[in-house]
Amino acid sequence: MAGCRSWVLFFTVCAVSLFGARAEIKFTIPVGKFFTHELMRETFQNDFEPLSKLYAGYLYDDPMIFKCNRQHYPDLPEWLRFTQRHPYDNGFLYGTPTSPGKSIIEIYAINKRNYETTRQILVIKIVAEKLLPYQAEFFIKLREIEKVLPSPVQDEIQQDLQKLWDTEALEILNMTNALDRGGRVPLPLAGHFEGVYVKVGSEQYFSDCLLRALTPEYQRQCSSGAKVKIPGGCNFCSIPSNCISWCKMELFDLTKQEPAPPAPTIGSGILEAAGDFIPPESPPSRDFFPDYLVTVIVPLILAIILCLLLAYIMYGRREGVEKRNARTNQIQLYHHHTIHGNTDELRNMSGSRGVSPPLSTLPMFNSRTGERASPPLQSDSPTIPLIMAQHDPYCDTLPRQ
Repeated sequence: MAGCRSWVLFFTVCAVSLFGARAEIKFTIPVGKFFTHELMRETFQNDFEPLSKLYAGYLYDDPMIFKCNRQHYPDLPEWLRFTQRHPYDNGFLYGTPTSPGKSIIEIYAINKRNYETTRQILVIKIVAEKLLPYQAEFFIKLREIEKVLPSPVQDEIQQDLQKLWDTEALEILNMTNALDRGGRVPLPLAGHFEGVYVKVGSEQYFSDCLLRALTPEYQRQCSSGAKVKIPGGCNFCSIPSNCISWCKMELFDLTKQEPAPPAPTIGSGILEAAGDFIPPESPPSRDFFPDYLVTVIVPLILAIILCLLLAYIMYGRREGVEKRNARTNQIQLYHHHTIHGNTDELRNMSGSRGVSPPLSTLPMFNSRTGERASPPLQSDSPTIPLIMAQHDPYCDTLPRQ
C-alpha cells in the first residue's frame, strides 16, 4: 500500500511539473471590473527543478523575474499592467478593461540562478456589462501598489469603504499607482510611500459622509493647506495604512453625464452645383530691388571694407628693411650678416669637395709646420667681436681702436 502511494505521488509530481505552469489559464471578466492575477513563484519553480529533487522533497527558492506581453506583440494591452518589485517577490497583472474582446498574454519566468526559462499562457475574455452608475476614487497615501493587490488587502480596503459608503454592494473598479498619475518618486526612507488610487462603484447613491467632503467649506480647508479634520462620524479606517486622503476624493455620477453628440450625417459625396469656377486674381507685382540690396550689396560692401582694413594692417604699417636696420644695434647686425655669410658658404661647398676649407673652420695653428696663426684682436670693448673676418664687407663699418 505504501509503494502504491509512492507511485501515485510520483506521477502527480510529474504531471504538475510537465503541465502545471505550461497549461493555459482562462479568465472571463466584465468590462469596467478590476482584474488581478498573481504570478506565484512556487508555480514556476516546479518547472525549473529535476523530478528527482521534487520527489525527494527538496525545493529551491530561486529568484526569478517575469516578462509579460500580448501574444505576437511586444507590450501588454493598454488596460493591463504588470508589477514586480523584487526577484524574490511575486508578480501581479492588474487592470480594468474598457471594451469587450479577447487578450492572450504570454508570461515568461526567468530563473536568476541558472537562467532557465519557462512560459505560461493567460487567456482573458472580456464581456460587455453595464457600468455602475455611482463611482468614487480615493487616494491611500501610506500604501504601494504591490501591497494592495493581494486579495486579503483588497478585502480590508473594501470593507472600510463599505462602511464609509454605508452599503455592502460595493465593488473595486480600479487600482492605480500614484506614479502613473504624475506623482513624485518618494525618498528611500521609512514612512515614505508612493501612494495608490482606488476607484470603487455601487448601485446605491453616495452617503452623507462622501457628500459632506465635497461641500465648499470643506474644499476651502483643503485648498488652504492646513490639516483637515475628518467629518464627524465618518472615520471608518480600521487599519492606519488604509486610511484615505479626504482632500483627494472624487465622486462620479454617471447618471448625470451629458449624452454623446450625434454622429455626423454622411452625404452622397458629390458637390452641389455652384456655377462656373472663377480662378483667383493674380497677385500684384512686387519690387525685389530693395531686397537684393539688403541681401547681396550690403554684405559685399562689408566684405570689401574688411579686406581693406586687413590689407592696411598687414602691409601699410610695416616699417621696412632700411628703417629696421637703422634702428638695430651694429654689433647685432654684424653677427646677423656673419651667420648669413657662413650659411651661404657652406651651401656652396656642399656641391664640390675640392675647394679650400672655409675660414670659419681653420685651426688656430698649422698641423704640418706647427706655425701658429695670428692671435685675434684683443679688446675689452663690448662692441667689437673677438674674431674679425677680414673678408666680410661689413667689417669696415665697425669702430676700431
